Amino acid sequence: MGLILSGLSGSGKSTALHALEDLGCFCTDNLPLPLLEQWAGQVSRQGKPMAVCVDARSDSPEVLHRDLSKLRERTDGWQMMFLEADDATLLRRYSTLRRRHPFAPELDLPQAIAAERAALTQARGLADLVLDTTAMNPYELAAMVEAFWQKNHVEVRGQAITVTLLSFSYQCGLPPDADMVIDLRFLPNPHYQPELSQMTGRDTPVQTFLEQHDVVAEAEEKLRQWLGFVWDKMQWERKRYFTLAIGCSGGRHRSVYMVERIAAWMQHENMTIPLIRHRELPPL
Repeated sequence: MGLILSGLSGSGKSTALHALEDLGCFCTDNLPLPLLEQWAGQVSRQGKPMAVCVDARSDSPEVLHRDLSKLRERTDGWQMMFLEADDATLLRRYSTLRRRHPFAPELDLPQAIAAERAALTQARGLADLVLDTTAMNPYELAAMVEAFWQKNHVEVRGQAITVTLLSFSYQCGLPPDADMVIDLRFLPNPHYQPELSQMTGRDTPVQTFLEQHDVVAEAEEKLRQWLGFVWDKMQWERKRYFTLAIGCSGGRHRSVYMVERIAAWMQHENMTIPLIRHRELPPL
């Protein structure tokens, strides 16, 4: 049915919840426990996978343990993950984030960490997986959460990077939403061929003209190599959106041609089905 996320403050629960949200889960943080079953039923009726974070903020330790135990006894399909880290790491993270610990200000930070650890001992014992995040960076933690989610056969959606390939004209300015910009103004320009000037990079005569020049094929191959190199790195970094803008002088010939070529290649390689935008062309 879904995943219950719990653990110590500063152990990475927000990072884990964001990773689950990226996987397509309906996520809620710090849900009042009396609402948990009602919330789960409502989300389940919508056919969505779900994840909920409950911890020392949600209720007293006794009530937290009691309600989690009852929920898992009465309802099949719930998995539970508990995150923790050593005291030194939690102290360092709180010093960096400058967030207030839930047990403060009644206690100083070391005392608050110790008190929360003791309060959540019973909840920790209910977990299917206890994950120590002491030595993990956010990307490693997100990957571990994703692996746990997949292992338990819950449908995963939304993992792919949404790639947009955008052609544009430098005369009309750089696209503000671009993550990377490629300048193709060094390639032979079909605009100076009278019979091609009113066509676009989608038209066969323009494509034939460009393919007659070795530098065009070489530029395409270099761009393919770069995308092949960074693809796994972007997935490891858990990047969800990437816009590659390819520009030329008028945004009608060279950039349009290259966007179409790279889009076909990415689809052929089963990398993704990119979104194609030709900024300077009217919609088809």
